[in-house]
Amino acid sequence: MERRTLPGRLSWQLAEVVATQAETARTRSITLDLPTWMGHRAGQHVDVRLTAEDGYQAERSYSIASPPEEAPRVTLTVERLDDGEVSPYLTEELRVGDKLELRGPIGGYFVWEAQMGGPLLLVAGGSGIVPLMAMLRHRAAAGGSVATRLLDSSRSYADIIYRDELDRLVKNTTMLEVVHTLTRAQPPGWTGYHRRIDPEMLREVAWSSDQRPLTFVCGPTPFVETAAASLVTLGHDPARIKTERFGPTGEA
Repeated sequence: MERRTLPGRLSWQLAEVVATQAETARTRSITLDLPTWMGHRAGQHVDVRLTAEDGYQAERSYSIASPPEEAPRVTLTVERLDDGEVSPYLTEELRVGDKLELRGPIGGYFVWEAQMGGPLLLVAGGSGIVPLMAMLRHRAAAGGSVATRLLDSSRSYADIIYRDELDRLVKNTTMLEVVHTLTRAQPPGWTGYHRRIDPEMLREVAWSSDQRPLTFVCGPTPFVETAAASLVTLGHDPARIKTERFGPTGEA
């Protein structure tokens, strides 16, 4: 399923920051204008390159949060890592009007388009929600009614990325369910899940394997491996489970 790279697709482009928005205390969405952007598919990512005054360069990959319908504007959501080289600058210092070097889009395996259908099962761990949010936004923009369920694992209620927008999508679109689990802290009166994702939770949230949902799992490597293995144990077809992962020190 790897999508061919079009000529010039992976050239570095200069993007201008046109908006920023805090999503949580540690995550920030950055909207960029790219006049020569050739479009993307929900689930793809880009490389971002920063160059210091002494010439030192650092590159990191970030998933695209915005749907294809918003091109030529592209939104990235970045989680700040305290020991990171790139994320502290992007989340704390970058301002509207600043420029960033960007290359992409990249990836053709972990993508979903409305015509691919479903049922669609999305399983997110922390900032792994970002490419899955692009899929949900694309689904909404396309006016789709594909049966969709998102299981989103966060440390606490305050750490739920896109929390308010997810609530709005559930209210304003059809056939969408969002289930949260909070692994470290829960607010008073919380009645949802309060543990790490496990086979029993997936059994309760996911469709049965005979309905053959198309599944996308994204998050830290241990999270992704546990969720994907649990789904296979429950009888789901491995060929229908697509995964994207990042290490504990990654900036994706």
